[in-house]
Amino acid sequence: MPKIPDQTGRRIVVTGANSGTGKEAATRLAAAGASVVLAVRTPAKGEDAAAEIRAAHPGADVEVRTLDLADLSSVHRFADGVLADDRPLDVLVNNAGVMVPPKRFETADGFELQFGTNFLGPFALTNLLLPALLKAPTPRVATMSSIAAVPGRIRFDDLQWEHGYNPWRAYSQSKLADLLFALHLHRLTVELDLPLMSTAAHPGYTRTNLQSAGRSLGRSTPVAANQRAMPWTQAVEQGTEPLLYAAVGPNAQGGAYYGPSGLFGLTGPTTLTSIPRSARSADLARSLWAVAEDLTGTQLPA
Repeated sequence: MPKIPDQTGRRIVVTGANSGTGKEAATRLAAAGASVVLAVRTPAKGEDAAAEIRAAHPGADVEVRTLDLADLSSVHRFADGVLADDRPLDVLVNNAGVMVPPKRFETADGFELQFGTNFLGPFALTNLLLPALLKAPTPRVATMSSIAAVPGRIRFDDLQWEHGYNPWRAYSQSKLADLLFALHLHRLTVELDLPLMSTAAHPGYTRTNLQSAGRSLGRSTPVAANQRAMPWTQAVEQGTEPLLYAAVGPNAQGGAYYGPSGLFGLTGPTTLTSIPRSARSADLARSLWAVAEDLTGTQLPA
């Protein structure tokens, strides 16, 4: 979607908006006229990103707010702030995440870091922001998954990887959880007759700092990005397009999954992507949703 439809008058929250696909999405949405909230863990990095957006697009309406998805108290504070604004929220873009830390870390609430940050945090945030979303005429929640969801498995017997931690398998579980979340949210909107669209996307293999940032956790020397512009990787501008299409594409559909159209879904223009077998079970999604409600203490408003 090279050209984004006019977003004037619409308010959009983008998590992880200080770098990578989040920053690119926030930049292009602001350039299209949206009022964009950059939801970031580190305010200084968010302010740097906001300054770059304003420099590239004078008059861009962007603001920075603190959100640490690895801390449910931070999620509540952020959501409370958005609700206190008493303004409709047109789109929530669940983009932020962490990828393959070399050893097991925990969130502030005792969850395995990837499961907590990539899934439970966005799950709670979406539930808490629903009142603001439902004030908008055509609200939408777009959630970033990954091709890593394909081999993923939900380990209900050890969701927090307290035994036999494997960084890649834990990452795959968290991104499968994201996709199951987006799909079940769509089912609930149909069952409850809510005027909300839930979509999902994945970026293929996009060159960002995500791959190196997670692997650098706990290390005295950061891991080098070491990414080359090989045929199976793509720049962030292209890699963000599935997420943008899921978030504001005029023809996007609820319950749909968007990603690159090239070989193995690694690169290329955006297309409708088939749901991987790992995410097709409605019962699995329903069970995961119930567990997430218990773990986060949040649920869709009655």
